[in-house]
Amino acid sequence: MKKEELYPCAYQWMILSRKMDEKFAELFRKRYVKGTVTQGIGNEATSAGMGLPLRPGKDIVSIMHRDVATHLILGSTPYQLFCQYMANADSPTHGREGNAHHGNAGQRKFPMISHLGDMMSLVVGGTWAARKNGEDAFGLSIVGDGGTSTGDFHESLNIASVRKVPVLFLIENNYYAYSVPTRLQYHCKKLSDRAVAYDIPGKTIDGTDVWEVYTAVCDAFEEMQRTSLPYLLESMTLRLTGHAVYDNAEYVSALEREAWQSREPLAKARKALAEICSLTEQQILDIEQTAATQVEDAVRRALAVARPDPARCLGPIFASADVNKKTDPYKAVNVKNINAVTHALDYILARNPSSFLMGMDIGPYGSAFKTCKGLYEKYGTNRVMDMPIAESAITGFALGASQTGGLPIIEYQFADFATEATTQIGLNCGTWFFRSGRPAQILLRLPCGGGITLGAFHSGEFEGLWSRFPGLKIFYPCTPQETFEALVAGFYDPNPCMVLEHKLLYSSKGSDIDFDGNLDAIVRPRKYKEGSDLTIAAFGAAIETSIAAISESSCSAELWNPFVVSPMDMDPIIESVKRTGRLLVVQESNALAGMGNHMAAIIGGACFTEMKCPVEVISAPFIPVPFAPELESAYRPNKEQVKQVIEKMIGDKK
Repeated sequence: MKKEELYPCAYQWMILSRKMDEKFAELFRKRYVKGTVTQGIGNEATSAGMGLPLRPGKDIVSIMHRDVATHLILGSTPYQLFCQYMANADSPTHGREGNAHHGNAGQRKFPMISHLGDMMSLVVGGTWAARKNGEDAFGLSIVGDGGTSTGDFHESLNIASVRKVPVLFLIENNYYAYSVPTRLQYHCKKLSDRAVAYDIPGKTIDGTDVWEVYTAVCDAFEEMQRTSLPYLLESMTLRLTGHAVYDNAEYVSALEREAWQSREPLAKARKALAEICSLTEQQILDIEQTAATQVEDAVRRALAVARPDPARCLGPIFASADVNKKTDPYKAVNVKNINAVTHALDYILARNPSSFLMGMDIGPYGSAFKTCKGLYEKYGTNRVMDMPIAESAITGFALGASQTGGLPIIEYQFADFATEATTQIGLNCGTWFFRSGRPAQILLRLPCGGGITLGAFHSGEFEGLWSRFPGLKIFYPCTPQETFEALVAGFYDPNPCMVLEHKLLYSSKGSDIDFDGNLDAIVRPRKYKEGSDLTIAAFGAAIETSIAAISESSCSAELWNPFVVSPMDMDPIIESVKRTGRLLVVQESNALAGMGNHMAAIIGGACFTEMKCPVEVISAPFIPVPFAPELESAYRPNKEQVKQVIEKMIGDKK
């Protein structure tokens, strides 16, 4: 648009945004709105200027809590936004999410989380996958000045630069991160100077001039179209109120406030309407009155809406897995667990052109444990992707890609390293369907467990940690058949699925894989032995330990692997315990961290009247995994421990 075309168009969004922000504050004071009510007063020029060049439903966007004008430009209505702030039954998130945490993932407007910087990698992944599918999509990712200090900011810029993904990273610099001034946040003169580190273009603009913002964004898109490189744009904008309505911003000096008011964006745009566009005062008043009327009408309608119904709005947390029930059968002879992983990955990549594998050292090297050996040569660099050491951004990348046609598989080199992505895995991927109503089909692979002398930072299981996040599905296979099935089932499930691959089991003895293609039949507990005296439930390598103990015991023990750790189906194991009257749980995780504790509590309660003795749980001690072989051997549950507890529980069968 030309200048004289832009200002009337932009001003209607800017004034509507301002009047909505003022009404949000009023409704908060009247207790119709609760929670964190942040306002974009002073940010309207940046919000409108960056939103107008976008193509709704095509470009991939993550905007923030002060971007009401952008939300409106991209299709949200004032009524929807007021319902969201009131958390009523007609809110876009059905009252599940906070005031600012909303979007439309189906229209590629990703709903934000409060963890600053963590949404940036989603836009990178979403844009990359859309481009891989032949679309000319761009990305727009917004971050505040405070968010530029986070690791995800740097990880995302780095990956976008390395992979040549055309994402416009726009920094809304309003001089304060909540109450912390920029002089205590960074030492460079301009945040756009950081672009040099990633060999991408960077620029700083006046974010209170809507024409300057608009033209800078258009120029950035043209540059990205030419180079396919990302672009860093710093918009020096304003926050004329506190961080939120409950913040009076006493930390801002009177001198600063006076200087800010001289740059107030609505006054500048209003002046341009008269001087550049030759609008009369009455014409400008008409635009403002139209906005006021829209706001009052939307508020009136929103106030009449009922409160959300807990019976309908508290779930579900999982997308239906009924979509994919059948795939091709597969057979292989004398396969070890380590090779079962490779077989499964090859099976998936061969049948799904949109699938891709990401991780560290998974390319020519074939991964740390060689589970990806040969896949790079077979499928190429865009299907088997060696990534920087950036577990958090890699996970966000995968989540974003899952929303634009990609089918990602992530290998974390060790399960321990996945803790670097705890926010992305647990609070972004895990909650995605609950918050957005959209599936997030992602497969996460975690080589885990001890027994091969790697010490505290390479030997954890963490199934208990990940099970605490709703929305994740967690598989823990033992045999090669189970490993193959877990990876295939986890890939085809529309939810984020995690497969724990115990490293000690990688080299276990070979067995055949005979998969009939029926995905429905995979998700069930697995029974290895029939028995009448005792029920044993075990996880990972503790299953083989339990098998060895049972073989040297005189008892008749029934041995189970829950297989799906979360959400766990305990019903078959409960029925077993009701028959035997005894339950022993064996886990490698320590007594406070494993799912065995949860299982013992649930089954112990469900079978209380049938129990012949208390439930027993064998766990590792509550210490980090030690390094020396002698110490690690003493740390992990062993055959003799299991035999002793069995004898204690059933007595002398002889």
